[in-house]
Amino acid sequence: MGIIVDLDVMMARRKISLGELASRVGITNANMSILKTGKAKAIRFSTLEQLCQALDCQPGDLLRYEKEP
Repeated sequence: MGIIVDLDVMMARRKISLGELASRVGITNANMSILKTGKAKAIRFSTLEQLCQALDCQPGDLLRYEKEP
């Protein structure tokens, strides 16, 4: 499993669409979708910071670690 991205959970809590969040953060809908589905291999700290600002949350609200079995 490794790093789990809970972006979709936070988006639902804040009632914000993928397109609106992508616009606020300044990335494309396609890249936001890659982040949301957990398919991204990396994330820039500047993007993580912008996500936290847009969603009014902490990085730990968006990312978590799960041990692999």
